[in-house]
Amino acid sequence: MNYVPLSDFKWGWIFRHRELPISSEHLELIRPLDKASANQYWKTHISKEAAHAVNFLGDDWPNQNGVWQEKQNWEAAWESDSQDLPEALAEHIQWESNVSVFFCYDVDHIVQTRWDIFQQHWKNFLFVDDEPILLGKNRSESVRFHSDGSYQTGIKPKR
Repeated sequence: MNYVPLSDFKWGWIFRHRELPISSEHLELIRPLDKASANQYWKTHISKEAAHAVNFLGDDWPNQNGVWQEKQNWEAAWESDSQDLPEALAEHIQWESNVSVFFCYDVDHIVQTRWDIFQQHWKNFLFVDDEPILLGKNRSESVRFHSDGSYQTGIKPKR
């Protein structure tokens, strides 16, 4: 995979926000994929045709019945002083800290980092909350965030 510098990433500002600072060591581990790599990842792991979650088709796994659990609220945890993940999300995902995760905003905008980095800085990722999906490398657990302040945990079906 190829990457672009955070300074060139469309939403790079979310990782430099003054109210949610991220150390330079952690910033180095937050890696936006370049457009070609993002497109390839999206088409392989999310949807071959839809460019964004609002355009998912019936045969796209995120749109299938039974994938997602009932909605939970992330916004209250995001607005709190705690950096902890929302409880149901933390219970659903029990990955090792070094698991590569992909935070998928749309077909052109995907950020790769490690699970421990995402856990510490999840609020930064959600400054842009337009239906992103969180996936782990070689993991079936997934999370879909909604712009209404809710999220759903789920299990990605095996292809």
